[in-house]
Amino acid sequence: MDFLSEAINAEISKKRKTLESTARDSKKKYISRAELERLREEEYRKQEEERQRKEEERKRKKQEEEERLRAHEKTQIKRANENQQKDGEIEVETFNITREEVIRRLRAKGHPIRLFGETDKQCKIRLRALELMEEHSEEQGQRNDYMRKLEEMEEGMRLEELKQKAGVQDEKKLSKKLKKAELVVEPIELGLLQKDVDRLFTQIYTYLVYTMDEWEEYMDARPEEEKQSGPGKRAAVMQKQTHDYMAPLLRQLKKRTLEPDILARVAEITHHMQHRRYRDAQDSYLQLSIGNAPWPIGVTMVGIHERSAREKIFSSQVAHVLNDETSRKWIQSIKRLMTFAQKKYPPYTLSQIS
Repeated sequence: MDFLSEAINAEISKKRKTLESTARDSKKKYISRAELERLREEEYRKQEEERQRKEEERKRKKQEEEERLRAHEKTQIKRANENQQKDGEIEVETFNITREEVIRRLRAKGHPIRLFGETDKQCKIRLRALELMEEHSEEQGQRNDYMRKLEEMEEGMRLEELKQKAGVQDEKKLSKKLKKAELVVEPIELGLLQKDVDRLFTQIYTYLVYTMDEWEEYMDARPEEEKQSGPGKRAAVMQKQTHDYMAPLLRQLKKRTLEPDILARVAEITHHMQHRRYRDAQDSYLQLSIGNAPWPIGVTMVGIHERSAREKIFSSQVAHVLNDETSRKWIQSIKRLMTFAQKKYPPYTLSQIS
């Protein structure tokens, strides 16, 4: 009852203030309902303008902070790279063998004893990598992509552990961090499909590369116990497979050779992912993968006569996942990126959970 009485008193005082402010402006004893509605609308409009101004100010400050952090990270990476080049290459022995033994082993394997610009330390690392690959290269029957990628990942983990023990910095990771700092992710605008398709290609390419780099950093930041566990290895293999399977799509985006109907679906998916609308992104994904038209099962052309309703199967309704194996792989990889994005950036509402 106390809460109800307080609410009623607050509403009465609010109405009284409105009447008093109106009475000061006008000498009328009474005020019409239309005047009250007009005053209420003006007050609401002022509050809404103030809220929008604060929201724009908050977004501007957030964008400035992100740009400042990106510039700071880029400066740190460049400084670390310059210091590494200034100090010179540190002589680190990955395993204790002489240069003659390295030459002998490389010649026995049929590999060059030195690549262009390669140092003795890099020769030893290359030899060790070849030996680790040969340890598991025995023929054990035909293997699928998952098992092959799992073996490559385990060999890479061993080589990375060996480099860490030797104190050698991974130049690939440094270059990836530098490239990520240079990426500028823009909001994907669906209106560019009719206005500026080249800019849309660039926006989608940048966003997909940035998301894959985020996924790779997330996998590297896991604890060592999780990396060595069975589910952790499966997750790592899935991430590596996605990185490889997305290469054809990224190549088509970079060369701007992607088909218009596929580009429209991919643009919708990435647009909804950026705005954390994963249910809408899943709907666009289904449109891309299986379409919404009846599949042409059976005989479609008999002599000179077409199958009935054949003209209803347009390009926007085609199941592109059936085109070829390469398309199936990168379409499936987009769904994996959607799952990771939903895990890292949850939707604003529960209705958008896919």
